[in-house]
Amino acid sequence: MDRGQMAKWFKDPVKMGHKYSLGVVYFATGCGIIEIPPTITTRWDAERFGVVPAATPRHANLFLITGYVSVKTLRAIIRTYEQMPEPKYLIGFGSCPINGGMYWDSYNTINSLDKYVPVDGWIAGCMPRPEAIFIAVTHLWTMIDKDMADGYKRYKKYYRQYRRNQERVLQHLEWPPLYPIGEGE
Repeated sequence: MDRGQMAKWFKDPVKMGHKYSLGVVYFATGCGIIEIPPTITTRWDAERFGVVPAATPRHANLFLITGYVSVKTLRAIIRTYEQMPEPKYLIGFGSCPINGGMYWDSYNTINSLDKYVPVDGWIAGCMPRPEAIFIAVTHLWTMIDKDMADGYKRYKKYYRQYRRNQERVLQHLEWPPLYPIGEGE
């Protein structure tokens, strides 16, 4: 760590702890996962940046969606995101979560993931290289510093709209709403 960063640590140690200790839960569909193993092995060694795989959503604060999102997998993505503790961040990896990628015109493809869960960042490409993950992580650090990585706050604030979009596609969600939804709103 740069000595110039020490003042930040003393000013807000909790934020700095979240920033430099990203437990990642991966949601891998299709080809997206193929670029993840190199990032956590010795060549790129993501752990030196504080990026470590998490065993469960309850231990993660970074959610990386790799590959296409289908109607069936959307349910699991929403459930996983809601199980993560705050602050939590979500990054879409590859073209598929952004716009459906090469499956854009399929009846079963979700083309805009950000309508259903808040996305803090996108890594474009088909498939982005491992270096792109590190660029995204350093950009996420900047966003955390500037309080711009606020997807979890947007999710709470606009939960009613997110839930409405989720139910429009999935009809019925088996779990109760994460946040209260007022009847008269």
